[in-house]
Amino acid sequence: MAAESQNLLSNIRVVLCRPSHPGNIGAAARAMKTMGLSQLYLVSPKKFPHEDAEAMASGAVDVLASAQVCASLEEALAGCVLAIGSSTRQRDLQTALLTPAEAAGQALAEAQSGCVAMVFGNETFGLSKEELACCQALMTIPANPEYSSLNLGAAVQVMAYELRRTALNETFAQPELDAADLAEVERFYAHLETALIRIGFLNPASPKRLMPKLRRLFSRTRLQREEINILRGMLSAMESGKNGEH
Repeated sequence: MAAESQNLLSNIRVVLCRPSHPGNIGAAARAMKTMGLSQLYLVSPKKFPHEDAEAMASGAVDVLASAQVCASLEEALAGCVLAIGSSTRQRDLQTALLTPAEAAGQALAEAQSGCVAMVFGNETFGLSKEELACCQALMTIPANPEYSSLNLGAAVQVMAYELRRTALNETFAQPELDAADLAEVERFYAHLETALIRIGFLNPASPKRLMPKLRRLFSRTRLQREEINILRGMLSAMESGKNGEH
């Protein structure tokens, strides 16, 4: 594999949210290593470390040993410029779902400038609405609709394969420069919610009705650091009742 392709894959982070079965963590680690991925992040795993994870990793114990355990998805996404969530639920989602090939292309293009997270949910319930809201794009694996229960390790394998295949066979345009990392974006959303409550636009008793729609609105464009600063400056001016240019 060319060094450039390997460098792109090294910027891909696989995030497993609330995995229930340690064997699935091991299977995901094995799937990653076979395709040249090494960054594994675990959000509140039920059991880890665990001998079942090591057994299912089958030689990919180095990926397990370097896995980062996080208390929240926001923590796992720190330092990333893009998060792509995996979802089998097309109902109630007002965001277009990418195919694995489309998701791989977008992920690798952005990986030229920073870390990109591929986010997978719990084996039984998938990603929660709050976790989906942390992702800027969503991906689904087009499984048999009559039996779409895809094992977590298998889902990671499908996505890892697409990432490697795409990295080997395609070239990517340079992404927009200076994209805001997801921690900066989350701070903006927190500031936005606070400001809208303070000016009386957002009902603090039901913020979850409006805020997901605003997240989808801003997720349709990749916010840059300068844009985040402009928007937060506007919010601060709104809160203080002052006018001025930034």
